Amino acid sequence: MKTQDQDTRWIQTLAHDLETAVSSIFIGSKETVSLAVTGILGGLHILIEDIPGVGKTTLALALAKAAGMDFSRIQFTPDMLPGDVLGMNVWDPALGNFVFREGPIHTHCILADELNRTSPRTQAAFLEAMQEGKVTLDGQTRPLPDPFVMIATQNPESFTGTFPLPEAELDRFGLSFKIGYPSAENEYEILARKTAPGKEADIQAVCNPETIARARAAVSAVHVSDPVRHYIVELVRATRQHPDIRLGASPRAALYLQQAARTRAATEGRSFVIPEDAESIAQAVLAHRILLSSQARLSRTDSAQAIAGVCSAVQKPTGL
Repeated sequence: MKTQDQDTRWIQTLAHDLETAVSSIFIGSKETVSLAVTGILGGLHILIEDIPGVGKTTLALALAKAAGMDFSRIQFTPDMLPGDVLGMNVWDPALGNFVFREGPIHTHCILADELNRTSPRTQAAFLEAMQEGKVTLDGQTRPLPDPFVMIATQNPESFTGTFPLPEAELDRFGLSFKIGYPSAENEYEILARKTAPGKEADIQAVCNPETIARARAAVSAVHVSDPVRHYIVELVRATRQHPDIRLGASPRAALYLQQAARTRAATEGRSFVIPEDAESIAQAVLAHRILLSSQARLSRTDSAQAIAGVCSAVQKPTGL
């Protein structure tokens, strides 16, 4: 137990260092930065949905640089093909045979910028990578670097030139959140810090991929008691019975909620999960996985409100 407590205190320090480094570049709410760090330490792929210009790409770049991870960025367009992501076999005249050329996904951290601007065929190229950390091309399977994390951004579906992400892909993102417009103070700070549009200050890495891998192993060792695990199951099952929700969260959502709760506990220096860890992260884990009923949409209820209703209806265990 003493060693585990030391591991979680080390993760707490690492999370603080990452958040400080990211905040030196990205100017926004502390909760947004905390969610991004939770994703990288918990091994949870991240989806950021918001309008252009609020800092989605800046946050992703800052997070990858602070974590010291190899990084690739794909700017998606409607004409991109799966081979542009995964790589392809090309003919090498000198060798007289086909040679595999890696695509940008073969890196520790991939930024899929405006993922919903590309076709469903290309979107589907990420499914195996997100679930299993590998890609298959022409019958040959190749592992991706470990650790691997995908940070995707998408524009609102009402924007021109977007293709909705399929439910199967949304379900593979561990966390999803919006950034929103900055406060007046933050917007002033953006103007004061940036000397010109597109010019970003440099950021020092506070760790490396090996450190991230070690942190993920320690997070997975954080204890989840039976009452807390039952609470997580009840939260997920409640999404399948809520009147505002037409399609509830899958069992994969319960796994991701448990992992996110473990990460939240570790970043707060605890070697065990409490119900509040799951409750505090439930919206980021569950809201993008559900489909609202027609009545809910007509009454202008959004996914975040539906998940808030689920959390308030499920009783937290006490006396732990």
